[in-house]
Amino acid sequence: MKDSNNSKVKDPVSEARRYVQNAKDILKEKAGLNTESQLYSDRKYVRMAGGTLWNGVLLILDAVFQVKANKKNRPDINDYQNAIAKRDKKLLDLVTVGYDVMHLSMSYDGILKKSICQDGIELANEIIDRCALMLQGPGGAEGSEAA
Repeated sequence: MKDSNNSKVKDPVSEARRYVQNAKDILKEKAGLNTESQLYSDRKYVRMAGGTLWNGVLLILDAVFQVKANKKNRPDINDYQNAIAKRDKKLLDLVTVGYDVMHLSMSYDGILKKSICQDGIELANEIIDRCALMLQGPGGAEGSEAA
Protein backbone atom coordinates (compact mmCIF):
# COMPACT_ATOMS: atom_id res chain seq x y z
CA MET A 1 0.00 0.00 0.00
CA LYS A 2 1.17 3.47 -0.72
CA ASP A 3 0.83 6.56 1.42
CA SER A 4 -0.59 9.87 0.22
CA ASN A 5 2.74 10.82 -1.41
CA ASN A 6 2.52 7.77 -3.69
CA SER A 7 5.60 6.15 -2.13
CA LYS A 8 5.82 2.75 -0.48
CA VAL A 9 5.39 2.57 3.28
CA LYS A 10 8.84 2.18 4.86
CA ASP A 11 7.80 -0.08 7.74
CA PRO A 12 4.51 -1.79 6.82
CA VAL A 13 4.46 -3.97 9.94
CA SER A 14 4.66 -1.01 12.33
CA GLU A 15 2.22 0.96 10.23
CA ALA A 16 -0.30 -1.92 10.16
CA ARG A 17 0.03 -2.28 13.95
CA ARG A 18 -0.61 1.47 14.27
CA TYR A 19 -3.89 1.00 12.38
CA VAL A 20 -4.91 -1.73 14.84
CA GLN A 21 -4.11 0.55 17.77
CA ASN A 22 -6.11 3.34 16.17
CA ALA A 23 -9.10 0.99 15.79
CA LYS A 24 -8.83 -0.02 19.45
CA ASP A 25 -8.72 3.65 20.45
CA ILE A 26 -11.81 4.43 18.36
CA LEU A 27 -13.75 1.63 20.04
CA LYS A 28 -12.56 2.51 23.52
CA GLU A 29 -12.94 6.27 23.32
CA LYS A 30 -15.84 6.83 20.94
CA ALA A 31 -18.01 3.76 20.39
CA GLY A 32 -19.57 3.78 23.87
CA LEU A 33 -19.51 0.24 25.28
CA ASN A 34 -22.44 -0.74 27.48
CA THR A 35 -20.73 -3.05 29.98
CA GLU A 36 -24.00 -4.74 30.87
CA SER A 37 -25.04 -5.72 27.36
CA GLN A 38 -21.49 -5.84 25.90
CA LEU A 39 -22.77 -3.82 22.95
CA TYR A 40 -21.35 -0.60 21.58
CA SER A 41 -23.83 2.26 21.35
CA ASP A 42 -22.51 4.12 18.30
CA ARG A 43 -22.55 2.22 15.01
CA LYS A 44 -20.62 5.01 13.27
CA TYR A 45 -17.52 4.35 15.36
CA VAL A 46 -17.76 0.56 15.06
CA ARG A 47 -17.82 1.04 11.29
CA MET A 48 -14.88 3.40 11.50
CA ALA A 49 -12.89 0.93 13.61
CA GLY A 50 -13.69 -1.93 11.21
CA GLY A 51 -12.55 0.14 8.24
CA THR A 52 -9.37 1.09 10.05
CA LEU A 53 -8.61 -2.55 10.88
CA TRP A 54 -9.24 -3.67 7.32
CA ASN A 55 -7.08 -0.89 5.88
CA GLY A 56 -4.24 -1.97 8.16
CA VAL A 57 -4.60 -5.53 6.88
CA LEU A 58 -4.60 -4.34 3.27
CA LEU A 59 -1.48 -2.31 3.94
CA ILE A 60 0.47 -5.35 5.16
CA LEU A 61 -0.96 -7.61 2.43
CA ASP A 62 0.12 -5.12 -0.22
CA ALA A 63 3.62 -5.09 1.26
CA VAL A 64 3.89 -8.87 1.05
CA PHE A 65 1.96 -9.71 -2.12
CA GLN A 66 1.97 -6.55 -4.31
CA VAL A 67 -1.52 -7.48 -5.53
CA LYS A 68 -2.52 -6.07 -8.91
CA ALA A 69 -6.10 -5.62 -10.07
CA ASN A 70 -7.34 -7.80 -12.89
CA LYS A 71 -9.98 -5.72 -14.64
CA LYS A 72 -10.63 -2.81 -12.30
CA ASN A 73 -8.71 0.19 -11.07
CA ARG A 74 -7.94 -1.46 -7.74
CA PRO A 75 -7.70 -5.02 -6.43
CA ASP A 76 -10.72 -6.64 -4.82
CA ILE A 77 -10.85 -9.41 -2.22
CA ASN A 78 -10.66 -12.09 -4.93
CA ASP A 79 -7.39 -10.65 -6.22
CA TYR A 80 -5.92 -10.81 -2.70
CA GLN A 81 -7.26 -14.33 -2.13
CA ASN A 82 -5.77 -15.58 -5.41
CA ALA A 83 -2.34 -14.14 -4.59
CA ILE A 84 -2.37 -15.47 -1.04
CA ALA A 85 -3.60 -18.95 -2.05
CA LYS A 86 -0.40 -19.50 -4.02
CA ARG A 87 1.79 -19.07 -0.93
CA ASP A 88 -0.02 -19.67 2.37
CA LYS A 89 -3.32 -21.50 2.90
CA LYS A 90 -3.54 -20.62 6.60
CA LEU A 91 -3.13 -16.93 5.80
CA LEU A 92 -5.81 -17.33 3.12
CA ASP A 93 -8.23 -18.65 5.76
CA LEU A 94 -7.37 -15.79 8.13
CA VAL A 95 -7.86 -13.15 5.42
CA THR A 96 -11.15 -14.67 4.25
CA VAL A 97 -12.58 -14.68 7.77
CA GLY A 98 -10.99 -11.30 8.48
CA TYR A 99 -12.73 -9.84 5.44
CA ASP A 100 -16.06 -11.12 6.74
CA VAL A 101 -15.50 -9.78 10.26
CA MET A 102 -13.58 -6.51 9.74
CA HIS A 103 -14.90 -5.34 6.40
CA LEU A 104 -18.41 -6.77 6.19
CA SER A 105 -19.60 -7.21 9.79
CA MET A 106 -17.84 -4.24 11.36
CA SER A 107 -17.21 -1.71 8.60
CA TYR A 108 -20.21 -2.35 6.38
CA ASP A 109 -22.88 -3.65 8.78
CA GLY A 110 -21.64 -1.91 11.92
CA ILE A 111 -22.46 -4.84 14.19
CA LEU A 112 -22.36 -3.49 17.74
CA LYS A 113 -21.36 -6.66 19.58
CA LYS A 114 -18.07 -6.29 21.47
CA SER A 115 -17.01 -9.89 20.84
CA ILE A 116 -17.27 -9.40 17.06
CA CYS A 117 -15.05 -6.33 17.31
CA GLN A 118 -12.56 -8.22 19.48
CA ASP A 119 -12.52 -11.01 16.88
CA GLY A 120 -11.70 -8.39 14.23
CA ILE A 121 -8.80 -7.06 16.28
CA GLU A 122 -7.44 -10.56 16.94
CA LEU A 123 -7.71 -11.52 13.26
CA ALA A 124 -5.94 -8.33 12.18
CA ASN A 125 -3.12 -9.06 14.61
CA GLU A 126 -2.81 -12.68 13.42
CA ILE A 127 -2.66 -11.58 9.78
CA ILE A 128 -0.07 -8.90 10.56
CA ASP A 129 2.04 -11.38 12.56
CA ARG A 130 1.98 -13.94 9.76
CA CYS A 131 2.81 -11.34 7.11
CA ALA A 132 5.62 -9.95 9.28
CA LEU A 133 7.25 -13.39 9.23
CA MET A 134 6.90 -13.52 5.46
CA LEU A 135 8.57 -10.13 5.11
CA GLN A 136 11.56 -11.44 7.09
CA GLY A 137 12.34 -13.73 4.18
CA PRO A 138 13.78 -17.26 4.44
CA GLY A 139 12.98 -18.90 7.73
CA GLY A 140 9.72 -16.95 7.97
CA ALA A 141 6.23 -18.43 7.70
CA GLU A 142 6.31 -18.95 3.93
CA GLY A 143 7.43 -22.55 3.98
CA SER A 144 5.84 -23.61 7.25
CA GLU A 145 2.23 -24.12 6.18
CA ALA A 146 2.09 -23.11 2.57
CA ALA A 147 0.31 -26.31 1.53
